[in-house]
Amino acid sequence: MKPTFSPRSTPAPTTNRDIFTRDLAGELIDMNDPEFERIKEIILETTRLTSELNSGHHSPERVRELFSQIIGKEVDCSTWIIPPFYVDYGKNIQVGKNFFMNQCCTFMDRGGITIGDEVFIAPKCNLTTINHDFNPYNRQATFCKPIVIGNRVWIGIGVTICPGVSIGDNSIIAAGSVVTKDVPPNVIAGGNPAKVLKSIEGYEK
Repeated sequence: MKPTFSPRSTPAPTTNRDIFTRDLAGELIDMNDPEFERIKEIILETTRLTSELNSGHHSPERVRELFSQIIGKEVDCSTWIIPPFYVDYGKNIQVGKNFFMNQCCTFMDRGGITIGDEVFIAPKCNLTTINHDFNPYNRQATFCKPIVIGNRVWIGIGVTICPGVSIGDNSIIAAGSVVTKDVPPNVIAGGNPAKVLKSIEGYEK
């Protein structure tokens, strides 16, 4: 028997936790939630900041300053970002030292994106922590799962990393891959969906 769905009314919050806590916890968040305006305010401010970042030429120092404003915390002076960069939220991004991100990457970070030290991200990569309710009558509701990227990870051009994925230290994600499941440390993974292709253990510092 096929599952049936019926329209449901906008759920009222059933907890005294604020919408940011519920969002990070992976709970279903309806855009008609009375608190959703608080998320929209951040999205609009982030849109303003990313528009400034992506307009004209900026020095590396100014790019770091604008990126720090977008994520709400100061990044290390070793951070190197090549605009344009696109992000829907911003405040749930954390990056380590010696972080490099090339142009035209998109982050959707409401669920949290944590990036370790010495991570390289190639152009046109997408990191998304957000998904929509599978119920077609409640598709405007969303839920989030975090993305965690370990130290010394290299993400090739055009990679998409889906909600809830962790990538272990030292691993490489091949160009054009779609990563739907966790990737262990010290491997090359690739494909759609991405699978482990080979080990890269044994290298010395």
